[in-house]
Amino acid sequence: MTTRSAARDPARPADPLPDVAAGPRLSRRTLLVGTAGLTVGALAAGSARAQHDMVADATRPTGMTSGIGSLSNRAYPVPLEGQNDIAHDPADLPGPLMREAPATVRVELETVELEARLDNRASYRFWTFNGSVPGPFLRARVGDTIELHLSNRDDSWMMHNIDLHAVTGPGGGAEATNCAPGESAGFRARALKPGLFVYHCAVPPVALHMSSGKYGMILIEPDEGLPPVDREFYVMQGEVYTAESFGTEGLLTEDFDKLMNERPEYFVFNGHVAALTEHYPMQARVGETVRIFFGVGGPNHVSSVHLIGSIFERVYLNGDVVSPPQQSVQTVVVPAGGAAILEAKFDVPGRFVLVDHALSRVERGLAAYIEVTGPENPDIFAPLV
Repeated sequence: MTTRSAARDPARPADPLPDVAAGPRLSRRTLLVGTAGLTVGALAAGSARAQHDMVADATRPTGMTSGIGSLSNRAYPVPLEGQNDIAHDPADLPGPLMREAPATVRVELETVELEARLDNRASYRFWTFNGSVPGPFLRARVGDTIELHLSNRDDSWMMHNIDLHAVTGPGGGAEATNCAPGESAGFRARALKPGLFVYHCAVPPVALHMSSGKYGMILIEPDEGLPPVDREFYVMQGEVYTAESFGTEGLLTEDFDKLMNERPEYFVFNGHVAALTEHYPMQARVGETVRIFFGVGGPNHVSSVHLIGSIFERVYLNGDVVSPPQQSVQTVVVPAGGAAILEAKFDVPGRFVLVDHALSRVERGLAAYIEVTGPENPDIFAPLV
């Protein structure tokens, strides 16, 4: 089995549903030189700050802050054509593994750095796996052998690697996959424990690589697989730390002080503002049960994930697929670098909104839609007339 990018399994139901001025580039090659030989244990905060200051001294674009008002009650516009887009479609993931015998799962990942939309006013230089945030959803079974190949494009500015929380080995594979621009590396590892796990880049400063988009998830299915559902989705929460304030126009730049003080300007689902609202809203039908593989790339903030208008019927806390799931849960705490599997059934039509119940974050871009179509069910919900 080869995984080049997340792709929908043709056996899964996928019936159609109705669709409801950049500034100058900055050079970070000095960061590459400074971090190439470092390990996480050897990284000193002063050294990282000095490296960042080299970048910050470069010419920066000066954006103009728009009067944006509240985001809670407005729909995000579809991103403009002509810009790169790193948003990962939540419906784009491989389906359940329909086999019983262990196999070798070949995974090919490429690190891609590119300027892309952050919202409809601004862009940002993201660091990605395979050009999307999050990176591809990876899927294997307990007992499988994962053969991972990582390449770093020769036009990258940074060294990159990958640490998979599912991998038992030095750095979760990070030590074996350090790649300067133009280089490739890899490893082979046995999948020992079932669960839903985060992966991310672990080149110092690790938080800078993660806040730039270098994260994703891997599911290691148990021997018996997971119970079937009608639809599966892939959602990850992240943070973006920009020198410019939220709502600024143009090419925005990272801010190391805000990153170290854990003060993001943007909170996002699947890469950028509006990725899962008007751009890639999740879609389902009345009567269907959906499963959301949910993770927090962070790198810093905990999520209190909540589905407005519904209740999670089953929750596999911390990505644990061995213990019985919790039932009838309103809000789920998912730590930074953690995951959960959320399941909900929709008995009535309408728009259901996935949020972090730290609701100020909605004002900074964090919301996702589940558009449910089908017949009304007045026995369950009906407005008074």
